Amino acid sequence: MKQYIVDAFTDRPFAGNPAAVCVMDRWPKETAMMQLAMENNLSETAFVVKEKEGYRLRWFTPGTEVKLCGHATLAASYVILNFYEPGADEVRFNTLSGMLTIRKNGTLYEMDFPTYELTEIPVTDAMEQAFGIRPVRALLGLDLICEFETEEQVRALQPDQGRLLQIEGRIQNATAAGTETDCVSRSFCPKLSIPEDPVCGSAHCQIAAYWAGQTGKNEIVACQASKRGGILHCRLTGNGRIVISGEAALVAISEIMARLEETGG
Repeated sequence: MKQYIVDAFTDRPFAGNPAAVCVMDRWPKETAMMQLAMENNLSETAFVVKEKEGYRLRWFTPGTEVKLCGHATLAASYVILNFYEPGADEVRFNTLSGMLTIRKNGTLYEMDFPTYELTEIPVTDAMEQAFGIRPVRALLGLDLICEFETEEQVRALQPDQGRLLQIEGRIQNATAAGTETDCVSRSFCPKLSIPEDPVCGSAHCQIAAYWAGQTGKNEIVACQASKRGGILHCRLTGNGRIVISGEAALVAISEIMARLEETGG
């Protein structure tokens, strides 16, 4: 079985967010996919199997399967459209978040994702203790979004991972208005065994939608201010959907020699 390592939301290797992509003829057991995700120890490992119509795509962190992952979807699209269907400019994935359509537009891979309703919640002392600075606003949707006053505060965050584990929410995101871009964010995911996600596509289904509402813009250019860094081009389509686009860079192609026990399905 071939495995590809692709850096997403970047045009060069060793930046953006790395994902492993495994393209298979049939599904291994879920425990086997979890073991490989733990072995890779990347924020996401994507597993892809071709079906009659499109492909089925699943995402695993080192700790669990997730319902949506942007950067690993971008990485899987890069692999399919460059190595398995090089003449195509579109690929469809059947996922736990429904059917996702990704289109290649020049060097960008445009991903059509759902947006999520955000509900404002009280800013708590626990949030302040976890981040070391008090957010000015907190919103809860698929993730917890904490807004800070300045870009510099977000870039300087050194959160207490243990305290983050005590905060309600699947992923803790910190975000602020940007200077050269529309917004700057960080993404911390200790509950998924990911101390910091370098560039989180699924988080921007909420972050970009939030800043679009704040700025009146339908198109948001977002910067993820992790050590690796990455740029996301986000466009609200007005029907509860968002197109998130980014580039990708191939790092490695390898052969998985360990036998993954199959389900036979």
